[in-house]
Amino acid sequence: MKNTLSILGMLVAVTFMFASCNSESNKNVNKAKGEVSAMNTRAVENVATVTAIGVGDKAPAFSLKNVDGKMVSLADYKGKGAIVVFTCNHCPFSVLYEDRIIDLQKKYAANYPVIAINPNSPTAEPEDGYEEMIVRAKEKGFNFPYLFDDGQKIYPQYGANRTPHVFLLDKMHNVRYIGAIDDSARDASAVKVNYLDDAIKAINAGKDPEPSFTKAIGCTIKS
Repeated sequence: MKNTLSILGMLVAVTFMFASCNSESNKNVNKAKGEVSAMNTRAVENVATVTAIGVGDKAPAFSLKNVDGKMVSLADYKGKGAIVVFTCNHCPFSVLYEDRIIDLQKKYAANYPVIAINPNSPTAEPEDGYEEMIVRAKEKGFNFPYLFDDGQKIYPQYGANRTPHVFLLDKMHNVRYIGAIDDSARDASAVKVNYLDDAIKAINAGKDPEPSFTKAIGCTIKS
């Protein structure tokens, strides 16, 4: 009889223990589901608040830190327009275009100056940190502002998704061309069509660039 009672007591205790564990497990699962749901809701909210621009739209304003430590704003540029190019340190395609971007600044600085913006997160890609930008700018002798999109707030507004990715603005800072600089990312000597040059010529002639949009070839932006 005592043995029977003892066994029954053990069964009751084990049953209670499993019930408690299951209850606690369910609480943890529900908590995790709630956290994931909240994260998804925040993500949807964040996406909903960012609308990428297209050709003909007004370029989003920005004020970002340059490699010289000074802040640079789009509002500072009041000439015929500007060449906004999202680029970075580490991407092989960005590296291939560095000399061409330098040449663009030499050619168009007076009327369509280059504004380079690094959109990458240094957490995701340490080579693209601000201090590394300073080093790269000095190594290559960048003759244009090289700005850091700290917090990655600007590139989503433009809809940039590659490095390099070009946005040509007119004097009203309306976007007139989006895409690649030319048709040969891997070999500058093999370029047959200079999309950006042609777009600037069209604007200067009072015409709309044709094409006004091309596919940007490069690395995905790291966030």
